[in-house]
Amino acid sequence: MMLYLALFTFLFWFAVWLDAKIGMKKIAKLELVKEDESLYSRGPLLSIIVAAKDEEKHIEASLQSQFQQTYSNIEWIVVNDRSTDRTGTIIDQLAKNEPRMKSIHIKELENGWLGKNHALYKGYLQSKGEYILFTDADILFQKDTVIKAMTYFQNKKLDHLTLAPNLKGSSFWTNAFVSFFLFGFGYFKRPWKSNDPKSKSAIGIGAFNLLSRKAYEGIGTHRNIKMRPDDDLMLGKQIKQAKKRQHMALALEHLQVEWYPNLRSALIGLEKNTFAGLFYSYFMVLFAISGLFLSQLFPFIALFVTTGITQLIFLLSILMLFLAYNVTANKMAKGANIYLTVFPITVLLFIYSIARATILTLHRGGIIWRGTFYSIKQLKK
Repeated sequence: MMLYLALFTFLFWFAVWLDAKIGMKKIAKLELVKEDESLYSRGPLLSIIVAAKDEEKHIEASLQSQFQQTYSNIEWIVVNDRSTDRTGTIIDQLAKNEPRMKSIHIKELENGWLGKNHALYKGYLQSKGEYILFTDADILFQKDTVIKAMTYFQNKKLDHLTLAPNLKGSSFWTNAFVSFFLFGFGYFKRPWKSNDPKSKSAIGIGAFNLLSRKAYEGIGTHRNIKMRPDDDLMLGKQIKQAKKRQHMALALEHLQVEWYPNLRSALIGLEKNTFAGLFYSYFMVLFAISGLFLSQLFPFIALFVTTGITQLIFLLSILMLFLAYNVTANKMAKGANIYLTVFPITVLLFIYSIARATILTLHRGGIIWRGTFYSIKQLKK
């Protein structure tokens, strides 16, 4: 029985590695895009919409990096979503010196909405651009990010382009956790399939979701996903379901974000969308935890409890797992391979994060996101 499990594990990771090795080559890198110089003077109006809640530490640096874009035909709609810190004051000060920027202050959340989704929708209502870019309040842009993205968007005749940023943490364990998350994202979501119009696979990343206004309105705007904690991913899914053209590209040299400042913050942050990502299904939670244990943790345990050919096959399974990690996480995060040294521990941490988020959601009867409680009944509805 153990031999069959070893063989299955090896074949599974071999298939994952081969699929990812071929697939990741299909994902473009933004730094390799040669910008269309005609867009400097004749580029269509782009509305950049930023939702911010208690972002006083990051929002000024983020917006200043956006104001320096070489693509000039931009308007900014920055939405202060019920912040209790200095976010609103910072936004208003920046708006005084940047005539292309408009600030909106939300005092109360409308019923039936999650805060961020509501803020982005309110920003859209005030926008005028032919194209819309939804981004977060803590993203740092290189000055040619937008011109390259718009060039790629128009060259590929897209309806939606999402960019993967360089995620970084301030500690070894945070970065190890982030790298493991990207590994799972790579082999489970298979992001390269989102570039295939024949595939139902879809992707959306909150750091950079660029859409044509026509496509965004065609999918019903954020009103169709107003209670989804994973709004960025669902935005991409709506695009694909509407049979519109979508691409994902890597922008590790052009977008940077501190995903979470420490491991504790990462675990808290995942509370809001882990259960949602598993479709609010207890079966999917058990399936995810069991799958992680059997495919990514047990091979290491098996090295100490098996012998002979079975032990050798489990060792080869770990090698294939590491190769799969190398072509996914290491392509989406700089220097991710160093965290293979603690891979079994990060597996345990991720299993813990899933269990923790699910138990807390059930105990509370919902999630707490940015200081607001949303019941499970509301979320499912």
